[in-house]
Amino acid sequence: MTGPSEEARTAAREPRGPEGLRDGAEDRQSAGSRPKVVSSDSAADSSATDGKAAGRNNAMARRQRRRSKLPAYGALDLGTNNCRLLVARPSRRGFVVIDAFSRIIRLGEGVTGSGRLSEKAMDRTIHALKICRDKMRRRGVRRSRLISTEACRIAGNSDEFISRVLDQTGLELEIINRETEARLAVSGCASLLDPTCDGALIFDIGGGSSELIWLNLTERSHNWRSSVYDRLDAQNCIEAWTSLPVGVVTLAEKFGGRDVTPAIFEAMVEDVVTQLAPFEQTHALREKMSNGNAHLLGTSGTVTTIAGIKLDLPAYDRKRVDGCWLSDDEVRDVSSSLIAMSYEDRVMQPCVGADRADLVLAGCAILEALMRLWPCERLRVADRGLREGMLATMMAEDGYRGSNRRNRRRGSGPSSDGD
Repeated sequence: MTGPSEEARTAAREPRGPEGLRDGAEDRQSAGSRPKVVSSDSAADSSATDGKAAGRNNAMARRQRRRSKLPAYGALDLGTNNCRLLVARPSRRGFVVIDAFSRIIRLGEGVTGSGRLSEKAMDRTIHALKICRDKMRRRGVRRSRLISTEACRIAGNSDEFISRVLDQTGLELEIINRETEARLAVSGCASLLDPTCDGALIFDIGGGSSELIWLNLTERSHNWRSSVYDRLDAQNCIEAWTSLPVGVVTLAEKFGGRDVTPAIFEAMVEDVVTQLAPFEQTHALREKMSNGNAHLLGTSGTVTTIAGIKLDLPAYDRKRVDGCWLSDDEVRDVSSSLIAMSYEDRVMQPCVGADRADLVLAGCAILEALMRLWPCERLRVADRGLREGMLATMMAEDGYRGSNRRNRRRGSGPSSDGD
């Protein structure tokens, strides 16, 4: 399950002008150089101000020209519930997104019962993939990685689907294993880890599976906000991980997602706790989290939805959600309010909508199970994940280290301003 309101999310992410500038940005850039009527007393100050503004505008223009010469990369995450794309170019501290797409396609709808991807689900998905293909072509994407996860891992006709996608879109999908999915999630949200903590439990609640990764941050050796190389280094802190074959789609199909009573919600939670228990028994994370300085980091639509509701957003706003902190009480307050709502009320919630009104409580149940097993007062919300991990990996492999002074002295790789 991805973040709330896919159309709103896409609008918030997608650039609306050249190189990530929104409509009107070009006009605002040149506004400082427009002639002004000033008194003789203020002429000197005004001239100095105009000069500074012009200097800033010129610097921005130079950064955009340098950035436009760098190659574009594409990262596509085809999940059980969503199809999501990011197109980006390397930048000073990582990359800058120049195009994006996100749509609920429910590829894995019914797959746990039938063992196969349905024709309607495949048709929906291929339509979305064609849009992604066209976006990458328009942006001149030089290198891309296109992954598919749990739905294709378990479907008996996934090979047929992959071939059909290639024939109809020209896109070559890669079905990744669960360990790769976990590692990409770590790299994708590494920059949101609290550097003052000794440990963190990262979780990704998906449509068909959920990944959990325990990081021992005492092994941290880099500032993970500095470059794509440093974000990949976060994988070296992985001490334990697991992937459960349960996500918002599979759990909602098992228990029902439209009419969820408190009793049904509790049954969902208990089901997930039972599946999580072996991971806790093996690694004793509860003791590590209670005795140490640790936090939760959630990268999924469940946590972004909860954050949007807690912030009382009239429409989903990635800038306000990504990186925000929630307490355990705040999470439970939102879950309780959603349980008290009817299906129709959840549809009307601006950060839920019709596309996920029947899935959001399944996500809340998975999150509640996590918090019961591993109590933690602080949860950080990440509206980022696999796609960002793929982009960081590809750019690192191609030698884009960033433009900090140390790298410029070494002459190591191309660079770009901006982030």
